[in-house]
Amino acid sequence: MAGQWWRRPVLVDVVLALAVAGAVTIAIQVAGEPIERRPDFLAFALGCSMGAVLVLRRRWPLAVLFTTLAILMTYYFLDYPGLAPAIPLSAALFSAASAGRFRWAMLVAAALVAGGLVARLIEFDMPALPIASAVINDAALLASLVLLGETLRSRRERLEAADAEREREASRRVTQERLRIAREMHDGLGQTIAAVNVQAGLADDVLEKNPAQARESLQTIRHSTKKALQELKTVLTVLRDDDETRLPGLDQIDELLDVARKAGLHATKVVIGEPRPRPAAVDRTAYRIVQESLTNTIRHANATTVTVELRYTPESLVIEVADDGVSARERKADGFGLAGMAERVSALDGKLAADFLPDGGFRVRAELRT
Repeated sequence: MAGQWWRRPVLVDVVLALAVAGAVTIAIQVAGEPIERRPDFLAFALGCSMGAVLVLRRRWPLAVLFTTLAILMTYYFLDYPGLAPAIPLSAALFSAASAGRFRWAMLVAAALVAGGLVARLIEFDMPALPIASAVINDAALLASLVLLGETLRSRRERLEAADAEREREASRRVTQERLRIAREMHDGLGQTIAAVNVQAGLADDVLEKNPAQARESLQTIRHSTKKALQELKTVLTVLRDDDETRLPGLDQIDELLDVARKAGLHATKVVIGEPRPRPAAVDRTAYRIVQESLTNTIRHANATTVTVELRYTPESLVIEVADDGVSARERKADGFGLAGMAERVSALDGKLAADFLPDGGFRVRAELRT
């Protein structure tokens, strides 16, 4: 960073102060109009002071502007050689405007232009056209300095706002990614854990009376946990690589039904319409809806049958999962499963309905646009 010393604010302000002090000193020295009082030490001291106060322009921009103006007015009052106000006031006006004091900077600039006009009309016997030309030049120069400072301030604020928005967007993406991971974990492992729980209970019940059936349940548990680990690995890989096409889809619905059957349910699938290619997000969401619905049935419904219906229409895919489980009073809460399904469906502009059937049982119906 030693090679970039000139970018440090304090050093920049010191160099600017020296430059302005030098410019004012030269302007006083070369003033050529006839005057009664020659420039002396006090004149040059005032000129250098107008540059020196710029060292404080970042901390007190408005105070620096008025201090510079006061020193300049003192210089004029003492009848020293004529000095264009833009020379000592340029940096102060620019600093005030860039610090957000645009109105004060414009007011000072307008006062200087008006004061210059009055001084020329009263003290100098000049034709109207040269006076108007000089006033216009002063107004254009001072207004340009103020507007430049305001433009840079606006640009700086826009950049800061853009940086803040990028930080908020990054934070939002992190939050969404965490929610996505949580949903994938919940959806991917929920059904397997529910099925394992059922099979473990069955194995415990028949271990002594029917060892063969207990062994079959243990094999089912082994197969289910192996599949869960594979899916967990897939989810983590996808989240790492941001490649969503590897996630399971409707072509693996039969595997979900097999898990439900091994948990003791009579599970069937009904397909209506002609299946056709679907967006990856729709395919994955449909799979997760079926998976979560079957998980809830295994966990809470105490059902004997469950039916998965897939209805393909020209504009949408309708998924309906219905069971013959217990009534609303007897069934336990489904936790975050339905909320997760609702989020997935809403993200695709779809519709989700979940309700108890009049004759008993529970139904989840989702419509996804394709």
